[in-house]
Amino acid sequence: MKAIQYQVNSKLSMGDVIRVFNASGIIRPTQDAARIKQMFAQANLVVSAWHEGELVGVARGLTDHSYCCYLSDLAVDKAYQRQGIGGALLEQVRQVLGPEVSLILLSAPEAMDYYPKVGFVHANNAFLIKRAR
Repeated sequence: MKAIQYQVNSKLSMGDVIRVFNASGIIRPTQDAARIKQMFAQANLVVSAWHEGELVGVARGLTDHSYCCYLSDLAVDKAYQRQGIGGALLEQVRQVLGPEVSLILLSAPEAMDYYPKVGFVHANNAFLIKRAR
C-alpha cells in the first residue's frame, strides 16, 4: 500500500481535480472547468488524498456541520483504487463532521455495491429532481 496523506479544505488545482475525476471513472462535467471550479468554490467540506505530492482522491461535501452533510463527490484515481483510499476519505469526512451529522449521497449505479461496504445503508425514502444539464 502506498503512503497516502489526507488534507481537509486545502486549496486544490482544478486541473488536478479534473484529472482525478477523469481517472476515477466518475461522471462529472470535466469539459467545463469553470463549472468544476464553481462546484468546489461552493463546497464547504473537501477532503483530498495525496501520494508524493499528487492528488489521487477527493471527497466533496456540503454540510451545516450540525445535522447533515451531502457528499456530492467521492473519486479516487483508478490507479489508486482498492487500496482503502475511498474509505479513508470517508473516515476523514466523518471525523470532521462528528457523530451527530448524517452523511447522505447519491450513488452512481456502478458504485451501489461499494457504499454498504463502507458503512452506508440503503435509503428507500429519497426523492430527486434531476438537473437539466
